[in-house]
Amino acid sequence: MKMTKVTVVGAGNVGATVGNVLAHKDVVNEVVLLDLKGDFAKGKALDSWQQAPIDYYSTKLTGTDKYKDTKGSDVVVITAGIPRKPGMSRDDLIGINAKIVTDVTKSIMKYSKNPIIIVVSNPLDVMTHAAWKASGLDSSRVFGMAGILDTARYRAFLATELGVSPKDLQAVLMGGHGDTMVPLPRYTTVAGIPVTELIEKDKLKAIVERTKKGGGELVKLMGTSAWYAPGAAAAQMVESIVRNENRIYPCCVRLTGQYGLKNTFLGVPVQLGNKGISKVLELNLNKSEMKLLHKSADHVKNVMKVFNKMKLS
Repeated sequence: MKMTKVTVVGAGNVGATVGNVLAHKDVVNEVVLLDLKGDFAKGKALDSWQQAPIDYYSTKLTGTDKYKDTKGSDVVVITAGIPRKPGMSRDDLIGINAKIVTDVTKSIMKYSKNPIIIVVSNPLDVMTHAAWKASGLDSSRVFGMAGILDTARYRAFLATELGVSPKDLQAVLMGGHGDTMVPLPRYTTVAGIPVTELIEKDKLKAIVERTKKGGGELVKLMGTSAWYAPGAAAAQMVESIVRNENRIYPCCVRLTGQYGLKNTFLGVPVQLGNKGISKVLELNLNKSEMKLLHKSADHVKNVMKVFNKMKLS
């Protein structure tokens, strides 16, 4: 049975891509694109709706600049905020985007009782915390999209290097969304074959480093943040939720003791279904991997200090 309504806040490149990819999946009745820039969201939604007869989907897309039109949303994807510009780190965005995400979340909660909220805005880990705090929801219903995108980049780079289909790559990636992320070659396979058997150690290390800076590479090339892969990643999360697929994805979630970490939003593998996160998977990390994960968590905590000083609640 289809969930009725998904709202995407922010109709820029990422938000519009979420809506368009989700419409093509045809798993929900309605996608609402919301953007405060006048008729901007209406135009994006209308364009995608006119694509429906061509690409053969039934999901209705509508655009709005009013939060009341999001009433009764089952899932909300927050992409609102300014994108990174060349020379900007994700952390530079916190002052502006934390206020935007907090205001968006509070506005959404006025019209939807118990939605599942997926955060895409950067810096991701801290913005997810901001949304959770502003929503008042259980943390199983508020989480961030990062790991799916990061693992996709990692798998894409490996597929290019190995000359294989990206369909055959499976990988796990943990930690914060940024330069301190923790790719795990030990959990990376190609059609079930450990990747370490198929690629030289130095080449694998280079790919891991490229993955860590994957977002920055695209910013340098295009002058702004990526949107195709991030939008598709968020749509994939929505699909697992509305179809109750219980797929295992790396997502940014609130840890309550797992991996020796508490009250920290960080990327770890979870089971994702129609109630949000039903389970956090705790992998048996070795000492080196655990050290890198805690280092990543320390970086997120340092950025959180900036957020806490803002006193937005």
